[in-house]
Amino acid sequence: MTTETRVLPQRRPLPLLALLARAEDLLASIPAALPLLGLRVALAVPFFLSGLTKWESFLTLSAGAHFLFEEEFRLHLFGGTYAYPFPTLMAAAAGTGEIVLPLLLLLGLGTRFAALGLLVMTAIIQLTIPEGWANFHLPWAAMAFALVVFGGGPLGAEGLWRRSSPSQH
Repeated sequence: MTTETRVLPQRRPLPLLALLARAEDLLASIPAALPLLGLRVALAVPFFLSGLTKWESFLTLSAGAHFLFEEEFRLHLFGGTYAYPFPTLMAAAAGTGEIVLPLLLLLGLGTRFAALGLLVMTAIIQLTIPEGWANFHLPWAAMAFALVVFGGGPLGAEGLWRRSSPSQH
């Protein structure tokens, strides 16, 4: 009896472009629901935390919110700075929006509209604090705009509702 040694062909390493294509395919296989959920959470957190600082108790604005909107915050428009009109009303509107809209985002309920509301708030914040555009306002606007366009995805109340309701043809 003779023993044969079998020589296996050597594996050639994949070319760099093929490796990149495989990596891209792997990344593209991530379900869209995950980054949409991430965007909802990432956008909701800073607004919600800011909203908590504006309220002393239920329907009672904090002294800090009154002070900011009456004394500190100014709108930067057309080369000038202007006091907020109706500062108490504006503080209450901002505080309410910063609580309600992030909660809607976290629940995945009315996501497009909640994100649109936060996009509008971001524009007003930009007019109030123009130097914050690169570190805060631009990322917030990008996240909000993506959610306005793509919605909240299937991991939320809207997604559950869509999956549970019979399709309408």
